[in-house]
Amino acid sequence: MDLSILSYQFMQNAILAGLLGGVACSLIGVFVVTMNLSFIGVAISHAAFAGALCGAWLGFNPLAGAFLFSLVAAVVIGPLADRGEFNPDTPIGIIFSVTMGMAFLFMGLLPGPKTQALELLWGSILTVNDRDLLLLAVVAAVVVSLVVLFFKEIQAVIFHREVALAVGIPASLIFYGLLFLTGSVITASLRSIGGLLIFNLILNPAAAAYQLTYNLRLMFILSSLFGVLSTWTGLFLSAMFDLPSGATIVIVSAVIFVITASFSPKRKVKKWEEEVSTGPGKALFK
Repeated sequence: MDLSILSYQFMQNAILAGLLGGVACSLIGVFVVTMNLSFIGVAISHAAFAGALCGAWLGFNPLAGAFLFSLVAAVVIGPLADRGEFNPDTPIGIIFSVTMGMAFLFMGLLPGPKTQALELLWGSILTVNDRDLLLLAVVAAVVVSLVVLFFKEIQAVIFHREVALAVGIPASLIFYGLLFLTGSVITASLRSIGGLLIFNLILNPAAAAYQLTYNLRLMFILSSLFGVLSTWTGLFLSAMFDLPSGATIVIVSAVIFVITASFSPKRKVKKWEEEVSTGPGKALFK
């Protein structure tokens, strides 16, 4: 690839968007992975995509529609997960199916060519503008600030939500805040990564970091590094081989996860636990 491409404004914008989006998505991903809410990214990303298409259909800013729909999805998922007598994946699955149907409905109602809908579906980090960067910067700054300021409270909620609530930590507020931040991050990253792929960038770097450490602070750091590495590597590969940028970024993040999972020290621990539980020395651990 000709390095002179780095002198172009669109490429500089894309690199900055990769940094901001990679950090924001991967930090949110740590919450999603450690709290066993992996499907949440799928549901809220489809809600954001449906909202963006609704905005395009009605003639207002698609990102405003994406933010509104993702916020509504987060507001609905929270109480259902709290008050319903079922796993949070159930209400999340309901939101996912409804918003997917709405997305296809609004796509069908859009007059003329579906170019704008396809851009929102697949994303293009090479087309982000100053307004997109500002939104990404604000969201990334908010996410990083909240993680730093409320790390101990977040750690307690991740460890055991009910115990955290019992000792006076506003666990429900933190949980709802997580859903709200997830919607905000997805909305901010919608144009660069795309509604169909964004939840993969949330999950994959965090899942890769989870393979390497039990330390939550280190997990946040590793997840951020993997997120930025995924976006920058995917960006340069897409520019070099003329590939779709969003899809390339997600594939790179998946490759990073496979590599970390292959060399994960947790695999050895799990294998040792299985040998202890089935081997002749298991009586020593009773």
